[in-house]
Amino acid sequence: MRKLGVFLSISVDGYFADSSGDMSWAHDRDPEFYTFLADNASSGSELVMGRRTYDLMSAYWPTDFARQNDPALATAMNSLPKIVFLRTIREAGWNNTRLVKTDPIEAVRALKREEGQEMVVLGSGSIVRLLAQAGLVDTFQFVIVPLALGAGRSVFAGLSERLRLEPIGSQRFGNGNVALTYVPVTGANGSPVG
Repeated sequence: MRKLGVFLSISVDGYFADSSGDMSWAHDRDPEFYTFLADNASSGSELVMGRRTYDLMSAYWPTDFARQNDPALATAMNSLPKIVFLRTIREAGWNNTRLVKTDPIEAVRALKREEGQEMVVLGSGSIVRLLAQAGLVDTFQFVIVPLALGAGRSVFAGLSERLRLEPIGSQRFGNGNVALTYVPVTGANGSPVG
């Protein structure tokens, strides 16, 4: 069975995007942190995202600017297979992209039963919340950015019940970012425990 992870940068006050949807504050040119991101991106995972994240990433990673500015990440992001949940785009313009227009929960359940590499959700807060609530996320990796936004979008806003997480790893970077890795705490039946 395939695993599903989440990778998301979060402000210290718990937001993955500011109130206007901007996530540029989470991108730091610190060499140590950049190496961490490049290593993560070169892991060979299949990327999972929603339309907004796809729009942002597909507007940047395939460009000459991205290839010059972020060569290792651009190479990885452009070559990795991508699954995008959306209903409005008929054709993907970014290479290695598969569009899925069905319910994300049912689609991910089916994808997890297939053979293949690990899948990682990038950004896409509403999809993370849906999949976490359905008990489909195996690991969460949050990069805590030492910045308070004051307002914004929380990845877990709207959860219908508590989601208990167990920490399994951490890594601190010179720029102040801290990567925290968690797994959901599950009950005897394998469902998440609140």
